[in-house]
Amino acid sequence: MLSENIKAIRKSKGLSQQELAVQLNVVRQTVSKWEQGLSVPDSDMLLSISEVLETPVSTLLGETVTQPQADDLKAICAKLEVINLQLAQRKTAKRNMIRWLLLALCAVITVIFVVLLQLGSPYMEWDYGDPETAVLGVAFHALEWLFVRAAPIVLIGAIIGIFLTRKKE
Repeated sequence: MLSENIKAIRKSKGLSQQELAVQLNVVRQTVSKWEQGLSVPDSDMLLSISEVLETPVSTLLGETVTQPQADDLKAICAKLEVINLQLAQRKTAKRNMIRWLLLALCAVITVIFVVLLQLGSPYMEWDYGDPETAVLGVAFHALEWLFVRAAPIVLIGAIIGIFLTRKKE
C-alpha cells in the first residue's frame, strides 16, 4: 500500500525517482526500493516524503479519513510498528538462512577432508606412461592441491560467519 502510494503520488506530481531522491537527499535506488516494497522509509523519512510530495502521511499510508492529529500519530505509529516488526522478521529469517548455509558449508568441507584423508592420493600409484591417465592424474592432483589450500581459509571464514550470524540476545 505505502509503496504504491509513494509511486502514484510521485508520478502525479510529475517527479522522477531521481528528482524525488535528490529532494530527499537519498539515492535513486532507495526510492526504487520503497516503490517496489523491498524496504520501508523510517518515520522521519516518511515525514520528509510527505513534505516533498505535499501529501499527508496518512494518505501515503493509505488512509483518507481525517481525524484529530493525535489519532493520526497513533495510527501512523501503529502502522510503522507493524512494518518494523515485519522487517525485523525478514532480517532474522535471512540471518538464520545464512547461518545454516555456513554450517552446511563447514560440514561439507569437513566431510571432503575426511574422505581425502581416507583415500590418500590413489592417483599417485597410476601409470603415468599413458597420456590419458597422466592428464587425469594431474587434474586430480591439481584439484586436491587447490582444495587443501583453499578449504581451510573458506572454513575459517564460514566459522567466523557462523559466529557473526548467531542470535543476539
